[in-house]
Amino acid sequence: MLDCNVCYPSDLNYEIKISGESNKNYFPDILLHLQRKKLLVSYEENVLVVKELAIQDLYDFFCDHLDMETISFRIDNKEWKPIRQISETFDSKWIDQIILEESVQSYVQPIVDETEEIYGYEMLARFIKEEGQFYSPFEAFSAAKARNRTYSLDRVCRMTAVRHAGFTNKKVFINFIPTSIYSPEHCLKTTTQLTNQLGIAPSHFVFEVVETEQVEDLNHLKRILMYYKDKGFEYALDDVGEGFSTIEVLKELSPNYMKLDMKFVQGVAADSDKQETAMNILQTAKQVGAIPLAEGIESRDDFIWLKNIGYKLFQGYLFGKPAAIKDSND
Repeated sequence: MLDCNVCYPSDLNYEIKISGESNKNYFPDILLHLQRKKLLVSYEENVLVVKELAIQDLYDFFCDHLDMETISFRIDNKEWKPIRQISETFDSKWIDQIILEESVQSYVQPIVDETEEIYGYEMLARFIKEEGQFYSPFEAFSAAKARNRTYSLDRVCRMTAVRHAGFTNKKVFINFIPTSIYSPEHCLKTTTQLTNQLGIAPSHFVFEVVETEQVEDLNHLKRILMYYKDKGFEYALDDVGEGFSTIEVLKELSPNYMKLDMKFVQGVAADSDKQETAMNILQTAKQVGAIPLAEGIESRDDFIWLKNIGYKLFQGYLFGKPAAIKDSND
């Protein structure tokens, strides 16, 4: 198994690189102060590795006395960033608590067929603040990205959705971010173990690839999808027109479902450009043997137009808004 902090976040250590002749004069005093406070992890030449508890005071001191333009930081050996951007990482610490406490509420939105009968549900995540309020998915995943916690948060969402999947005997669609997964054999093992523990057949689940436009390593994505397929799960590709450029690639990925994004759905009945995109993706789905699904439908005119050209599944406010699933332990 991987031995890292991506599954269960621990406090971050920050590397601080202090450059510039005037700044270097302060280095011995900074070093001594951090050692005295037991906040120094290590140091080498002009680079300090410090505990997160040191960051706020250290940043304030830098602002008052040092040339900020020649100071940079990084976490987990990622790219160096200007020190002025450190607040984004530090101020996002709340996401660690969300992950550790698994403060995620599952919501579901129906997916219907041409007759408007429920075919399945997409599982959606909401992130619990205090007093019944929620962080948006954008806020949560932005914070996770700032702290290199994307895999941790994606995993919590995925596992929470699987735990709640027994509310229906229909298909459940669960989002995942492929760029967050280091190794499918390790990172997805807990998902398959949980479905086995719950006694839910793998064919009940459709894992939906999101952020396809950010997928650069198609071989890595294929490994993930083949892992799911080998375990008996199905999978869907989102934003197909954006993230994948050739029929050959899509045939290799061999998705069970292909989603038409809402930006091509809403208003499609009266927009020739959107109609062309919708028809192209429909044709592609047929060529690769995938079921075409249109999401974000709010207008009956759009639904009828898409149904008439051959789309099989539909999702959107027209058929139902996302609704919370109550935890079985509540």
